[in-house]
Amino acid sequence: MDQLMAIRGFVRVVEAGSFTRAADSLDMPNATLSKQVQELEAHLGVRLLQRTTRRVTVTPEGRDYYEKTTRILRDLEDIDTSFNVARSKPRGHLRVDVGGSTARDVLVPALPGFTARYPDIRIDLGVSDRSADLISDNIDCVIRGGAPDSSSLVARHIGDAALLTCAAPAYLKQFGTPAYPEELKNGHRLVSYLSPQNGRAFPFRFERGAEKLEIKVEHRVGVNESNAHLAAAVAGLGIVQTFGYAARAALESGALVEILRAWRPPAYPFHVVYPQNRHVSQRLRVFIDWLMETLPARIAAEPEVSVGHTRKRRS
Repeated sequence: MDQLMAIRGFVRVVEAGSFTRAADSLDMPNATLSKQVQELEAHLGVRLLQRTTRRVTVTPEGRDYYEKTTRILRDLEDIDTSFNVARSKPRGHLRVDVGGSTARDVLVPALPGFTARYPDIRIDLGVSDRSADLISDNIDCVIRGGAPDSSSLVARHIGDAALLTCAAPAYLKQFGTPAYPEELKNGHRLVSYLSPQNGRAFPFRFERGAEKLEIKVEHRVGVNESNAHLAAAVAGLGIVQTFGYAARAALESGALVEILRAWRPPAYPFHVVYPQNRHVSQRLRVFIDWLMETLPARIAAEPEVSVGHTRKRRS
């Protein structure tokens, strides 16, 4: 038995929650991984995992062994990195999860700069507004808006996005331009962003000075994906609240118009998030450093709109 390989396999099963997902992430047959763990259990003389046809659970002995061995694996990776970092370029495979509009308007346009700087790093982008499970899905990091929701994750703040209330000119011509948030309750059609996790509509939020409002009305259309949400507004289906970077092109072209500007809510924070108990590889470290260097200005970018024959930045 290769004990180190068996330990790595066991740790991945615990993190992935199943032998199948763990074997896929390690690029090995399920049967091989299962045999490695069985040999490790025989070597230790304890049961580490309880297996059924539907799930894998960790025994108390397995949990204790996992906590001790993950520390050892991190120490080994640190030792390897200390010898390699000075004489080698970052290389390997990164799995990054990001929301739809953030991928389209922020990350992907900037990525050529990263790939040019680190040509030996291969990136797989998972693009979805649904939050991924970093541990079980073996994802290195995610880029997400809002407050981090787990103490087991490390979150680094990378920027703040303006939240704008927008509608298409044709919609405003037909239904009028509201001057106050309360007018949205009177005959206006809202296109709500639905949580990909639970399907609930996010309320429209407004703030002016010390005054804060939250508008909750029945929406005409609900969308749970950010690019389609914006497209619904451009199509004239109703009023949306969306990020400035996502609406920038539509605002600059005149396909959308910002309304209720004096009532903009506070900027929305974005973070890069990664597991707390996982070793930060050299390739992940340089990727996070690049995000911190490159993305803040892109996330905070304000649209430019035509004013006469000049272009003026909204600020």
